[in-house]
Amino acid sequence: MPRPPSSSAPSASPAVSAAEAEPLGAGDFARLIAACGPFEPRPSVAVAVSGGPDSLALTLLLQDWLAQGGGRLTALVVDHRLRPESEREAEGVAALLRARGLAVRLMRRPYEPLRGGWQAAARAARYALLTAACREAGILHLALAHHRDDQAETVLLRQAAGSGPDGLAGMAAVSERPEVRLIRPLLPVPKARLVATCHAAGLPFVEDPSNRDPRFSRSRLRRDPRLADARWVRALTGQALVHGLARATRERAAADLLVEGVALHPAGFARLSASVVGAEDALALRALANLLACVSGAQWPARTARLQAGLTRLRAGAPQPFTLGGCRLMPEADGWLLVREPAARARATLHPGESLVWDGRFFAHLPADAPRSLSVNALGTRGWQALVRQVPALRAAGLPAPARVVLPLFSDLEGPVAVPHLGFLRRDWQAVPLACAFRPRRPLAPAEFALSFTVA
Repeated sequence: MPRPPSSSAPSASPAVSAAEAEPLGAGDFARLIAACGPFEPRPSVAVAVSGGPDSLALTLLLQDWLAQGGGRLTALVVDHRLRPESEREAEGVAALLRARGLAVRLMRRPYEPLRGGWQAAARAARYALLTAACREAGILHLALAHHRDDQAETVLLRQAAGSGPDGLAGMAAVSERPEVRLIRPLLPVPKARLVATCHAAGLPFVEDPSNRDPRFSRSRLRRDPRLADARWVRALTGQALVHGLARATRERAAADLLVEGVALHPAGFARLSASVVGAEDALALRALANLLACVSGAQWPARTARLQAGLTRLRAGAPQPFTLGGCRLMPEADGWLLVREPAARARATLHPGESLVWDGRFFAHLPADAPRSLSVNALGTRGWQALVRQVPALRAAGLPAPARVVLPLFSDLEGPVAVPHLGFLRRDWQAVPLACAFRPRRPLAPAEFALSFTVA
């Protein structure tokens, strides 16, 4: 059996009070996890475990909390394969957790050389593995061990990068993703309490040496002497909480405006009314950013300067179609039609038993017993013309032409197999439950920024 990781001593912090160096109790954690709810009866939760004191303390606390409610915890351990020792360390962490009676899934990142921005790429690959494991197991909640010190570092990094008020709110207690909820119950908790929780339980842990690597901005930031002063960290994260409250208020107002002024179609296009465009600037810009990101499938909203220019154009009447944030905006009698811009189209292959998100907008799944793989591409004008020659009745589908051409088309070597949003499915595939639904990376009205408060 691989040896469990060895223990590390906690670093002292001159302004940490005695209360902030005590182990977390069950009552403390019950209040923390409540801020990440609601949870279903007997919830199934996954926790990402690196082997450090933060994730091990979270695992211990979750295990006890779930046991009281009849829930189930699955520990997810990822071998990132960035250092020669990572395989041994990951196996040691997995063995330690199994010895505590936990269900453990050990995953290894496929080896790919990572060059520029490799730390961000490795983090993205880790999240992809964690999310896929939750999806396969039908787990809705993925717990992450970010704590108060991490929150302070995040805020400082965003300050240095010139982030606006939304960014200065730091990390949210809950982040809703298309397939899983990321929950961070420990955000109000200083790391010293998590180290103490591990020591009290006799849990050995390791510290990843990359956390001290001066090549990385977060590692360099940790040398800032202010971060050793718990009073200063409390003040900084208190400011983040104020920004978070304001952000949640703004997001709630934008969601209300979008409900009132946008009609979103299941085929991935939208109609925008003048009520959104006529709102006060900050609110209209936020709502427009959400709408464009949703329809375009973008991972991030358009830049503020471009949004402002587009909003000005809409307010002026915009008699001609124009593009903005990956979308085409076309005037209609009582507003505007928004569709995905056809210039940036994605190609993909969907294999039996697999799922994918095509073009950042449509979730598709092919059952394992499907006869063969399918290519996925935008229908396009030529594809539409060829399709209606075969099936003239599709002309009655009633979708706007600009929205039709950017729909996903599934094909095999014999030609078109399906355009689900037009109701087309080739006869020899009609017994195969091919699934396809509009599920963009960014929903029209994302879940409100979730706040976490200090444990009483």
